[in-house]
Amino acid sequence: MRFHPGAKRRIVAATLATLATSSHAQAQPQSPAQQRAAKLVSQMTLEEKAAQIQHRAPAIARLGIPGFNYWNEGLHGVARAGEATVFPQVIGMAASWNPQLIQEVADTTATEFRAKYLSKRRPDGSIAGGPGLTVWSPNVNIFRDPRWGRGQETWGEDPVLTARMGAAFIRGLQGSNPEFPKTVAAVKHFAVHSGPEPDRHQFDVHPSARDVVDTYLPAFHTAVTEAKAQAVMCAYNKVDGIPACANEHYLKDILRTQWKFDGHVVSDCAAIADIHMANKHGYVKTPEEAAAISIKAGTDLFCSSGNKDTADPAITVNAVKQGLVAEALLDQAVRRLMEARVRLGLLDEPGQGPFAAIAAKDFDTPAHRALSTRAARESMVLLKNDGLLPLKKAPGRILVVGPNANSVDSLVGNYNGTPSQPITVFAGIKARFAQSKVSFVEGTGWVGPPLENIPDSAFCLDAACTQPGIKAEEFKGTRLAGTPSALRSDPNARVAWGTPTREERAASTRWTGYLRPADSGAHSFRYSGESGYRIWVDDKLVADVWDIAWPTSDTDIELKAGQVYKIRVEAMQKGARGDHRLQWSQPGSSDALALKAAQDADVVVFVAGLTARFEGEAMSVKAPGFAGGDRTTLDLPAPQQKLLESLHASGKPVVLVLMNGSAMSVNWADKHLPAIVEAWYPGGEGGQAVAELLAGDFSPAGRLPVTFYKSAEQLPPFADYSMKNRTYRYFGGEPLYPFGYGLSYTSFAYGKPTLGKAAVKAGDGVELSVDVRNSGKLDGDEVVQLYVSRTAEGAPIRALKAFQRVHLKAGESRKVSFKLDAQALSVVDAKGTRVVPAGTATLWIGGGQPGGVKQAAGVSAKIAVSGTKVLKAY
Repeated sequence: MRFHPGAKRRIVAATLATLATSSHAQAQPQSPAQQRAAKLVSQMTLEEKAAQIQHRAPAIARLGIPGFNYWNEGLHGVARAGEATVFPQVIGMAASWNPQLIQEVADTTATEFRAKYLSKRRPDGSIAGGPGLTVWSPNVNIFRDPRWGRGQETWGEDPVLTARMGAAFIRGLQGSNPEFPKTVAAVKHFAVHSGPEPDRHQFDVHPSARDVVDTYLPAFHTAVTEAKAQAVMCAYNKVDGIPACANEHYLKDILRTQWKFDGHVVSDCAAIADIHMANKHGYVKTPEEAAAISIKAGTDLFCSSGNKDTADPAITVNAVKQGLVAEALLDQAVRRLMEARVRLGLLDEPGQGPFAAIAAKDFDTPAHRALSTRAARESMVLLKNDGLLPLKKAPGRILVVGPNANSVDSLVGNYNGTPSQPITVFAGIKARFAQSKVSFVEGTGWVGPPLENIPDSAFCLDAACTQPGIKAEEFKGTRLAGTPSALRSDPNARVAWGTPTREERAASTRWTGYLRPADSGAHSFRYSGESGYRIWVDDKLVADVWDIAWPTSDTDIELKAGQVYKIRVEAMQKGARGDHRLQWSQPGSSDALALKAAQDADVVVFVAGLTARFEGEAMSVKAPGFAGGDRTTLDLPAPQQKLLESLHASGKPVVLVLMNGSAMSVNWADKHLPAIVEAWYPGGEGGQAVAELLAGDFSPAGRLPVTFYKSAEQLPPFADYSMKNRTYRYFGGEPLYPFGYGLSYTSFAYGKPTLGKAAVKAGDGVELSVDVRNSGKLDGDEVVQLYVSRTAEGAPIRALKAFQRVHLKAGESRKVSFKLDAQALSVVDAKGTRVVPAGTATLWIGGGQPGGVKQAAGVSAKIAVSGTKVLKAY
C-alpha cells in the first residue's frame, strides 16, 4: 500500500489521538441513541454489518430494522421524488445574502422530506420508492472557477458567505435538537473539490497549506463545529496523492480529531470503487483493499452507484476475514449509521416525536410555493439599468424571446424536484402585464436552432400512415445487442422513466416507423437526454452522437409537408435523468420570426443563458463552449448572442434576463443594452419573480456571490487549484461585475462608522457600527458588506468578514452593527498558520466592494493593530 510523504507520521499521531479521544468518549455517559445503536450492532452478524454500510441497507427483520436507502438529495427542495416545492438553485439563494431566509427554506424542505417519507413508508418501516430523511446537502465547496459545471450547487466563491449560508441551511434541515433532528444533513464534498468534472475520478489536487486553511476548509469547519452537521460526504478526487474517501489526514486528523466530528461519513457515489479501479485512482489493487482503507480512514457508508464490486457486502466481509480491517472498525461505522436512524425515528412507528404533527400531505403547499417565490425575488440581481426599469407604465406590446423564456428546465437547475405549477418567464410576464399584449417567439435554441417535441400525430407504423405510432425494441445493456427484452408499439419515440432504476440505466431502445411532417423546409433532429443516440431519415444518417449528449454537427434535411419518410432512432440510457424524447426544429422557428415580431413590440425581453443540461455533474455534453458538464468559455452561446445583437439593431429597447448557474461574460450586452437582470435558475415560481422585478413590484437587492469576469482568458488554467488570481480576493484584473455587486431601484447612503476601539492588541476583537439610510424614493433592501484588507505576504486584496441584509423604507435610517473577532483581522501564511500581524487593518462597509467603476456606496475605517498573535486555523 502506498503512502503520501508524511502520511505514516500523521497516521501514528492520529491513531494516538483517536485512542485518547475514544477513551475519553467511553468515559462519558452515552446518549439513548448511542446505547440503542450499540445494542443493535452487538446483535448483528459480520455479514449483516457489512450490508448495513451500503447506501441501500437491507432490512434485518429479526432486529426490527427496516430496509433503508440513505441516498436522498435536497439542495434546493426535495429532489428526484416527484412533485415538491422547487426553490431557486443554490447559487441563486446565495445571491440573497440572507441566512435567515435560507434557514426557513431548509426547514420547509425538511418538512417536505418528512411528508414524502410518510407518504411512501410501508408498514414494515421501509420506503416504497420515496425519500428517506438523510439529505445529502448542502454543497459548501468553494466555487473557485466559473467554468465548473457544479458551481451552481454552491454558495459562491467566498468562504465567509459560504460558511454563513451553509450553516443556516444545515440548521434548517436538522432543527435545533441534535438528538431529534428533523433530517440529517450531509455536508459535501469534503474537502478540496471543484472540478474539472471529466477528470474527477482520477484527478489529484495539491493545494497549498495557505489555500487549505484560508479557502477550502473554513465552510466545512463552520458546518461541523457550529452548525453541527451530522453527516459529511467525502469527495471523488485525490488530495495530495490520497483518495478523499481514504484520506486519513482529512477524515481522521482534521475531521474527527481536531473538529470532534461524531457523525457519519458517506462516500460520494462510486468513490470507493475509484480507489482500486485501474482506470480511476488505482490507489490499491483490490476491492477488499479499497473497502478496508476507506473504513480505516473513517468512511462509514458506501454509496456504490451500481459498482457491483464495492456494492457487494461480501467484499467487506472478505476484507475483515483477510485481516485488512478490524471488525471493531466496521462495528464503529455501523453504530454511527444506526445512531442517525435512531435519532431520526426511522426504527420507530410514525406519529411520535417532535415532528409528529407533519402529515403526508405537507409538501408542495401554497405556503411553501409562496416562500419559493419570495426566495426568487431576493435572489434576483440587477446588473445594469439605464433607467428602462422598472417599467413604470405597462407597455402596449411586450415580446418575450429566447430559449429560456418558456422553459421549465431553466427554472429548476440540477438536483431538482418537479414543480407542480411552474411559472416560466413568459407565463409570469403574461400574468403580471395582463393589460399588455404579450407574445412569445423562441427565436433560437441554446446552442442551435430552437427544438420542440415531435407530436404523436407525426408518427405512423406503416408507409400508408393508416396506423399511428412507432415500433419500439428495448434491449438490456447500452449496445442494442441480443434479443429485445421488450417489443411494443409506442405513440412516439420517447421514454418517461422519471428516475430510472439501476437496470434501466443500462438500457437501449430502437424505434422504427414512418414520419409525416406538417411543414415543408429544413428540419434538424435531436433526441433529448444525456446519453448517446443516432437518427436516420429515409436511411440518411442525420444525427450520430452516440458518445455525445448534445449534437454539434447534426445534418439538416429537407422535408415536404404531408410526405411520408422512414425514420429510425437508436438511443441508450446510462444516466439518472430518464425523461427523453425525439425533437426537431421546424422551418420558420428561427431568428427571422423573432425579428419580425420585434417590429411591433414596444419592449423586448430576451431570456437567455443556460440550463442544467449543459452545465452540471459529469455530463457527456459536448457543444461549443461546453465540455463534460463544465464550460470552456464564459460567453453567451453564439446563436443567442447573434439574435440578441439583431434584436438590439431593430431599435427596440431590449431587457436581457439571464438564467444560468454560473458567471456570464456579457460584455457586449453591458455596453449596448439598457437593462440586464441575473435571475439564475429561480425555482418553480421564478417567472413570477422576474415579471414582478420588471414591473417594479419590489426593488431588487440580490448581490453577486461570484465574480463575473470579462473572459475566461483572465483566469488561470481550470485544473490549477491555487487561489492566485482567482475570486475577488486574489483577482488582480478588472471584472465585468464584481463579487457583492447588485443595483437597486432606490439608493443608500452611509454615515461615518463608529469604532469601539481605534487601536487593538493582536488577538483582540472590535465592535463597529454605521448608520445606513435609504436615500431614495422607494422601499428596498440593502446588503451591508464588511471587508477587511491587511498588508501581508500572500494576504487577499480584501476579504468579506461580515454582512447583513436590512430592509429600509424610503428615507429610513438604521444603525447596523458588527462584531469582528481576532480571526477577522488575521491572515494565513504560506505554512498554513493563521496570524494576526501588526499594522493597519483597513475596513470597508458598504453595499459592495470598494474601488472600480462599479463601486457601491460605502465608507472606510482603519484599525491599528499592535503586536502579533498566532490563532487557531479556523
